[in-house]
Amino acid sequence: MEMIQTIYWVILGYFVLGGLGFYRINRGKPVGEARRSYTKFGVYFLIIHLLFFSMVMEPSWFSWLALLIIVGGAVELLRVFVRQGARSPRFFVLSVLLYAALSLGLWCFSRLEGGLVLFAFLVLSIFDSFSQISGQLFGKRKLAPRVSPQKTLGGLLGGTVVALLSSLWLRHLFGAGVPLALLLSLGTVFFAFWGDLAASWFKRWYGIKDFSAVLPGHGGLLDRFDSLLAGGAFVALMKLLDVF
Repeated sequence: MEMIQTIYWVILGYFVLGGLGFYRINRGKPVGEARRSYTKFGVYFLIIHLLFFSMVMEPSWFSWLALLIIVGGAVELLRVFVRQGARSPRFFVLSVLLYAALSLGLWCFSRLEGGLVLFAFLVLSIFDSFSQISGQLFGKRKLAPRVSPQKTLGGLLGGTVVALLSSLWLRHLFGAGVPLALLLSLGTVFFAFWGDLAASWFKRWYGIKDFSAVLPGHGGLLDRFDSLLAGGAFVALMKLLDVF
């Protein structure tokens, strides 16, 4: 419990650093755009706390939240398909099959040992947060401008470096050595990145900006949790293959 408390204070420290980064980014932006950015940051703060405390206080709560994400994401996929005139049915079916596989992985991930789940979740959250901040501060080279214009090499490298360094300390949550912690973190970050990119590809294919508007500043459940779906599925796969 003492370590969990320490981790929580470190998370708050990360949020303070993130807040300072967002402040610097938003200083020269129009008022409306800056307000939307701060709203996104505030909602993200609440989401991270909700998931963190569900894992720490009662792991089964996170399983229910994972199920909510899975069902809500499926509804969003179907809603987009129907609203766009049910076009490209083959692409939609392939997308649903991929989503089903990742959803199964997320559900299995939510049932794993609590320390491992918390480790992977924190690595994902740190990567996601710092990739956005470093991307806006230092991102110059676009990685996939046609699919996801916001993704930059600077953002990817910044988020990955902070996540990997953080994993060296967080590895004590489930008693892993340094090589295993780095392997899991790197794989989780890799899958998270491509999961996010796959969701962006689906949106561009159907000509939409967000899956829905259920989360202010973020869009839909899949806009926010696409990386968790893919990253969680990777950890579940590694557990199935008895890597650790």
